[in-house]
Amino acid sequence: MREGIGRVTVSAEGNVTVVELTDKKILDEMNIAQIGEQINSLVVASDDPRLVLDFSSVGQMSSSALGMLIRLHKRIREKNGQLRLCGIQPAIFEVFVITRLNEVFQICRSRQEALASLA
Repeated sequence: MREGIGRVTVSAEGNVTVVELTDKKILDEMNIAQIGEQINSLVVASDDPRLVLDFSSVGQMSSSALGMLIRLHKRIREKNGQLRLCGIQPAIFEVFVITRLNEVFQICRSRQEALASLA
């Protein structure tokens, strides 16, 4: 099953929810809030959220988007769930390294690697 909701495409791979971010640029506050709400609704609906966020299409991201990811990560951990990020472009990954968020998030190179780490 694959479903497009607004700025993300959601699909299920076994017991893992894969969320593909479809915007090339995640910069606008309204878009970030919308993406956050869409993903948060998936977390709320699950007793044991296991999410993979695929950033393959994303070329630019603001610091507000990083804040949204941090809040999302906290909510998932509160429900004893797990989150993986994958497909992060080198320029964005550099921001994760500079902010040391690469130590907070489990970042995988590919969607397959992310799914395998949750199996």
